[in-house]
This record gives sequence, C-alpha cells and structure tokens, in this order.
Amino acid sequence: MNQRYLLALVFLTVSHFANAQFAKIIDKDGYVNVRKQTTVNSAVVSKIDTDEIVYAFPDEKLGNWVSIYYIDHQKEDITGYVHKSRIKLIESYNEIRNTFFDSMGATFKSKDVTVEMKSDKFDYEKNKKYFSSTKYENYTVVDKFRGQHVWGTDGGIPISHYTLIKAIIKGKEIQIPAKEIENLFNINYEFAACYYDDLNDVLYISGENGDGAGGYAVLFMIEKGKYKARVVTIPF
Repeated sequence: MNQRYLLALVFLTVSHFANAQFAKIIDKDGYVNVRKQTTVNSAVVSKIDTDEIVYAFPDEKLGNWVSIYYIDHQKEDITGYVHKSRIKLIESYNEIRNTFFDSMGATFKSKDVTVEMKSDKFDYEKNKKYFSSTKYENYTVVDKFRGQHVWGTDGGIPISHYTLIKAIIKGKEIQIPAKEIENLFNINYEFAACYYDDLNDVLYISGENGDGAGGYAVLFMIEKGKYKARVVTIPF
C-alpha cells in the first residue's frame, strides 16, 4: 500500500461509516469544497465537480457534514468533509424493486425500468493467460486482467464474474459494455440495488462484491438511454 492509500484508510477508519454508500455532488456553483474538518472555516483540501460520484459515510454525529472518499481524474485519493446540502445519496432516488435474486443473477422491475444481472463460475484455466502481475521487492501480486485492475480478490483465484448487466428503460434496451464488467469478480447479489432518477432520466445500478479482504463497491450509470460510466471503490 502507498502512503496516500494508508492515509485514506486511516481517515475512513476513524469515521463512522455503517451506512457507507455512493452519493452525487449537486452543488449549483459547479463544484463543492472538501473540508479538512466539519466547519466552513476549515481548510479546503480539494474541490469536486458537480455530478461527480463519491463514496459517502453518513453519520449523525457529524451534524450537517458527511465524510467522503473520492478518487479524482489524476487517480489521487481525496478524503474530507462535504456539507449535507451539497450531496445527494444515490439511495435517495426511486428504488427499483428486486423481484428475484440467487447466486447467479438478479432482476429488478418497476413500471418503466427493468434491470437484469447475470454471472457465472469463472473459468480460470481458460482465462489465466489474461492475468498479469506486478513484482515488488519481496513478493508478486496478480493485479490485472486484460490490462485492467482486478477487483474482488485478495490474490486468490476468482470464483465468479459478471456475464451480463442490461436495462430496459421505457422500452429501450441498454447493455453495460463487456469491458466494464470483465474485471469485476466474486459477485454477491444480496447487496445489489437499483435506483432511478426519473427527473433527469438516470439509472444507477450498484453492487458490493468480493472475497472479504478483496471487497469492492461498484456503481454503473445509464443516462438518457445511454451507458455513461462506472465507479469502483473499496468500501472501507
């Protein structure tokens, strides 16, 4: 672990984050100030643009503030506090009801939205040639699959992987690109959820997967009938 990662981990460990979840910055000024402490007079450690997705740690003890974790476009870790009025929790949007889930898939349905998620056992022997490693002084870590960071394992062989995530929104089908799901492993549908911002026509599909120490949270976004992006983070 590098020093930045350790500092982020320390910050989030001392924060109270039982309700940790994704959230959206909504500041009308176009950005929000991230403060070092829970006061408007505290130093600004960074700024995050409106509509960016952060990982938030709501806690009543913080009053009108929320502790957040964010990886910026330069891959820098940002931790600090954002005022509650400048952030919207993804779960506060309309929840799409889960109508089915088991170890290999889940379905969510509402009047205008249907989401289908599928996974399968991961064939390591067939795919092991696509993994690559980083060598450190005293050890080697398998950390990439098809050139992308591996999510969901702590060095072990993946057990399962996504094979399909698709949505039908008001009759239009949108599928999450294969490249966006191929490096996400060890799927757990118990914590999958879907939320729909009907005012802005944005669908959020979230999940918490992994093998314990390799746990991660992922959020896929579909906006106005087109796939927009995903955010993946470690849910400390």
